[in-house]
Amino acid sequence: MNTLVLVFHPHLHDGSRINRTLAETAAAPSVTVRDEYALYPDFRIDAEAEQEALLAADRVVWQFPVYWYSSPALLKQWEDTVLRHGWAYGTGGDKLHGKELMAAVSVGGSSDKYRHDGEFGVIVPELLRPLEATAKHIGMTWLEPFTIHSTMKVTDEELDEAARQYAALLTA
Repeated sequence: MNTLVLVFHPHLHDGSRINRTLAETAAAPSVTVRDEYALYPDFRIDAEAEQEALLAADRVVWQFPVYWYSSPALLKQWEDTVLRHGWAYGTGGDKLHGKELMAAVSVGGSSDKYRHDGEFGVIVPELLRPLEATAKHIGMTWLEPFTIHSTMKVTDEELDEAARQYAALLTA
């Protein structure tokens, strides 16, 4: 199983303890990690290069911090640029059929806040519904998301354990 982890964090190396650790831990012989903001700081995404990376993968992971109940802007731009009609969907658009797609997200709020009776009134998988719908539209199998809550309060030990779980999940 070849896994492609696309990391969408605008400050991965100079402000992200959680996503940086996850990305570093994810690297393995069967796992390719791409820092999308480092590749495309100007948002000019090379669709062909991204499509080539997708074709080589069996599983794709979109890793990102949840910003205002959504994904960072580059992920949306990436979807619009890479998942083209005739390639990812529509007539002849079957290149990703049968592959797996998972979101790996970090959220600042505690899991208690992300409950129907919590402060935010939603659970994280509900926030990811547009991504799940995208997966289904392009013929991918949507996997259960990997989530880290309370990112500002996670201890080093908790982060190390989460990173181990993440790496194991990516290579399973």
